[in-house]
This record gives sequence, structure tokens and C-alpha cells, in this order.
Amino acid sequence: MKITKDTTLAEILNYSGTEKILEKYKLPCLFCPMAKFEIGSLKIGKVCKIYNIDIKKLLKELNNHAKRKSIKFIKRKS
Repeated sequence: MKITKDTTLAEILNYSGTEKILEKYKLPCLFCPMAKFEIGSLKIGKVCKIYNIDIKKLLKELNNHAKRKSIKFIKRKS
């Protein structure tokens, strides 16, 4: 799966290692108690726009991570 600006945080977090990349960019949604209620609809592009995060750099890093590693799908509890 290619990660785009329209990919939700829930979809991104289903892959191992991506949470570390998101933390590196100081994505506040990872630690926000309210985000868990809307994480399935939060698109990474919108979040980056709200918090002034460089979407191009973030997407490049996330997709490079996906290519370098054979990332495993993790079933997270809802």
C-alpha cells in the first residue's frame, strides 16, 4: 500500500515502525486522548496541514520505510 495524503492515521498505524516516524514529526494526534475516537477518519494530509508538518517529507519517509522493510500488518484492538 502506498501512503498518500488521503491515508488515515489508523491505516498508517497498522504497520510496524510507522509510529516512530510519526513521533519524529511530533504528530500530536498520537498522544491526544480525543484522537482515538476519530483516528479512523483523520487523514494524514489534513493533520499535517493543521499542525504545519511537511507532508512531502513525511510521506517520503513513510513510503521509504515501507519499501525498505517488509512491514507487517498489525491487528490493533479498536
